[in-house]
Amino acid sequence: MRRPGRSDPGRAELRAVWPRRLRGVPLRPRYRPAGIPLRPGTDPQDPAPPPVPTRGDPAPPRYRPAGSRSSPGTDPRGSRSAPVPTRRIPLRPRYRPAGIPLRPGTDPQDPAPSRYRPAGSRSAPGIDPQAPAPPRYRPAGVRAMPGSRCPLPALPVLRWLPRYSRAWLPLDVLAGLAVGLTAVPQALAYAELAGLPLQYGLYSSFTGCFVYCLLGTAKDVTLGPTAIMSLLVSSYAFQQPAYAVLLAFLSGCIQLAMGLLRLGFLLDFISCPVIKGFTSAASITISFNQVKNILGLQGIPRQFFLQLYETLRRIGETRAGDALLGLSCLAALAGLRAMKSHLPQAVPTAPLAVRISHLIVWICATARNALVVLFAGLVAYSFQVMGCQPFRLTGSIPQGLPPFRPPPFSLAVPNGTIPFPSMLQDMGVGLAVVPLMGLLESVAIAKAFASQNGYRIDPNQELLALGVANVLGSFVSSYPITGSFGRTAVNAQSGVCTPAGGLVTGALVLLSLAYLTSLFYYIPKAALAAVIISAVVPMFDAGIFWRLWRVQRLDLVPLCVTFLLCFWEVQYGIVAGVLVSGLLLLHSIARPPIKVSEGAVLLVQLGSSLHFPAVEHLRNSVCSRALAAASPARPVLLDCSHVSSVDYTAALGLAELLQELHGHGLPLAFCALQEPVLQVLLSADIEGFQHFPSREEAGERCRELGGSRAEPPTSPARSTGLIQ
Repeated sequence: MRRPGRSDPGRAELRAVWPRRLRGVPLRPRYRPAGIPLRPGTDPQDPAPPPVPTRGDPAPPRYRPAGSRSSPGTDPRGSRSAPVPTRRIPLRPRYRPAGIPLRPGTDPQDPAPSRYRPAGSRSAPGIDPQAPAPPRYRPAGVRAMPGSRCPLPALPVLRWLPRYSRAWLPLDVLAGLAVGLTAVPQALAYAELAGLPLQYGLYSSFTGCFVYCLLGTAKDVTLGPTAIMSLLVSSYAFQQPAYAVLLAFLSGCIQLAMGLLRLGFLLDFISCPVIKGFTSAASITISFNQVKNILGLQGIPRQFFLQLYETLRRIGETRAGDALLGLSCLAALAGLRAMKSHLPQAVPTAPLAVRISHLIVWICATARNALVVLFAGLVAYSFQVMGCQPFRLTGSIPQGLPPFRPPPFSLAVPNGTIPFPSMLQDMGVGLAVVPLMGLLESVAIAKAFASQNGYRIDPNQELLALGVANVLGSFVSSYPITGSFGRTAVNAQSGVCTPAGGLVTGALVLLSLAYLTSLFYYIPKAALAAVIISAVVPMFDAGIFWRLWRVQRLDLVPLCVTFLLCFWEVQYGIVAGVLVSGLLLLHSIARPPIKVSEGAVLLVQLGSSLHFPAVEHLRNSVCSRALAAASPARPVLLDCSHVSSVDYTAALGLAELLQELHGHGLPLAFCALQEPVLQVLLSADIEGFQHFPSREEAGERCRELGGSRAEPPTSPARSTGLIQ
């Protein structure tokens, strides 16, 4: 069987029968003898060609005779020959250029060049997967996926605005309208709760919407006045708008500084029992504070216990009209809330009438505050037209947008002027309580909805957003604001896609200030009180007492302390709860769990890190067992597998313990030391210090030193339990 060469006249004939698309593929004719079958084993007289060699020895096209067309599934890649003078025809993707392996690992001696490998794809053996990809596989300006090393834009709005989709616009607009219809009546009610003129509630409701759209990292959160913040403002602003606006400015400065210094971790020292105790007490306090408006009573003091006494004493002066309207509004709000919670999901394939009905019910349930206030206003207006008014009305509200001016740093009073230092002294501890509670409420809400909807937030960026919102809000007469749980829930349930929904909410509040304030005159105070009570009742968590009793009864102490003292003064309850939680935390550090196992070797196991308050406790626990009169002389082994940190005072205490045991002829050894702990103890240069990586090695050494044949127990023979 003769192989054709370059000058073989049959070559032209072979080229004539080749397909046009294969003419640009270099072939090795010496590996294509005539008569070679398509697959191995077809012709026993003609064996298949040898296996594919490396790049140094070019591979022939496998199982294809000269002049034959490739069958489906045959891979012509890898065959090469002297270049044929023909025009270059673009190859299909399945025709791989010479030198490129079919799969990673096909040619271990000749890995694929990196320029053919996109960033993040698997590489052939021998290629460093950490090597950077060529620039053409990551165009400039394309944001990296989460988890990459490319930095994100400093301004959060630049993370979502460039990829804003047109399909998100109707959802953001709908969510903004739903939140706006909730925010306007709540703003009026919360201003009443804060003891300020009602327009200040609206002044506080639009700045946060615009600022958070630019600086916020959670798509669901809405900033504005809340029940808890209004309660705190009523305690520290003394029903003076100047104090409230100045408190917003100073709170914003503190929050902004904490965000810039990345001090958001300080909020972690406020435990969940303290938060639950405060919110539950605030729910009861705020609700009872509105009972006077439901009953139509006047002249009731704001302190809780005096308020309770006066309300019960004067319950006979109840106005029937206010009581009937207030209870009716409460029932309507409760029914609409229950209707929304039991409303099934809309089915896209349902008939048009069903979908329209579902949408109407959803809008009514979502905008229930606005509907109830509108209904109550129409009823009050009807009675006003008839010449009798059985309700206490809101009264006139100044129309127009607030003036843009700096916050007041002094207050003019009939007897003179209150300077700035005196105003600071009057606000006192409120300068710490108000910004911290605002941060806590906003970050907690953002974390909760981020976890629920599958995205992450930046707590320090949230501090910056809240601080900027309060500072700028003080220039338009706003009192302190924070994240609102109720309006954030409405925003999330409305299907908001980006923080741009806040622009619609802010615009709706501005429109209300500009054109609708004259209509607010007829809103009964009983209706606003019903809105507040409906918003704060879900804040009371009755089940937290049973859960803590079942899980950790010691946490009931800060919960009860905070809950009870908040009825006296809010700041006292919060401060006392934080102090009690701190004392419990210090107690766990000063008295770590210590497990002593009796046996041939006294095994002492520390349950947590060792710090200076716990050194004396450890020495007493070890010496009381090792040096007891009834205890035999035996080595002591200190298992430090759970100790992750040791301070200098603790190292000195261990040195003293070692010397004390050596004075009584008892060896002390350490085992399972973690690297940071070992470095501290070695640096302390403790005399006679011995450490071993495991209990077994420590047991052999203890047997040599103490004359004992027993090894330290891997499972203690007799444990005396925990010492705390």
